[in-house]
Amino acid sequence: MPFGYGAGGVSTSGVARGRRGRVAALVVIAVLALVATGEAVWLGQLSGRVGDAERALDAERGRLDAVEGRTKALEDKAGGAFDAQAIAAATLPSVFRVAAGPVTGTAFAVGAPAGGGGTNLITNFHVVEDVYGDGGRQVFLEREGARWPAKIVKVDKDNDLAQLTATAKFTGLATASDKVATGQQVAVVGAPLGLTDSVTTGVVSATRPFDDSPGPLIQFSAPINPGNSGGPVINSAKQVVGVATAKAVDAEGIGLAVPVDVVCRLFPVC
Repeated sequence: MPFGYGAGGVSTSGVARGRRGRVAALVVIAVLALVATGEAVWLGQLSGRVGDAERALDAERGRLDAVEGRTKALEDKAGGAFDAQAIAAATLPSVFRVAAGPVTGTAFAVGAPAGGGGTNLITNFHVVEDVYGDGGRQVFLEREGARWPAKIVKVDKDNDLAQLTATAKFTGLATASDKVATGQQVAVVGAPLGLTDSVTTGVVSATRPFDDSPGPLIQFSAPINPGNSGGPVINSAKQVVGVATAKAVDAEGIGLAVPVDVVCRLFPVC
């Protein structure tokens, strides 16, 4: 019987194949190592580029924030500029000629709506004095050919102020919380000589006491005439700073107004 290799025998061809397998495995490992090294280098470069991009983005955000800050500053500065045309457009619908018997003057809507959804208005006491003194309480608001009744609800003779209410609804003007400053530009809106929708401009000349007034008055240079009494003095923010009440008889450019904080203190309209 011929003899051959048993179960534990080794074939030379099997040895060769085993060596080739180990060499192939080593080659694969080497290739994988090179690939891994390349990927690590590539990932490092990519991470660096991402970091550079993030830093560039942060710098761009900083520049954008700076631009937005400058833009807002410019917008705020523009918003504070005195624009008489814009002031007129915003305030004229709230200002009226007030007819109180034989006397005409100016009244303006102010603040929040009155009780019952009507309108609070302010004028001078001397405008409604004849009607009030005779026991009457009704006056009329006039503008652009229309006429609305209004009622005198409260007066302050010393400060030459009167509060009116109307059932008609009008937009109330806002009142300024800051005191006026000398040199500040203002506009006066009213009905001089009965001429409604009249606007004049000037500056605040001073805030000073007067002998016949219980408190300081605003002196301003905007021209006013009979009929302007009770009209609003408006700042660049379209807010009421005072109520025109008098002018110097023998001089030009000297008008007087009751400060709006007096109005807000005496009447519940602000």
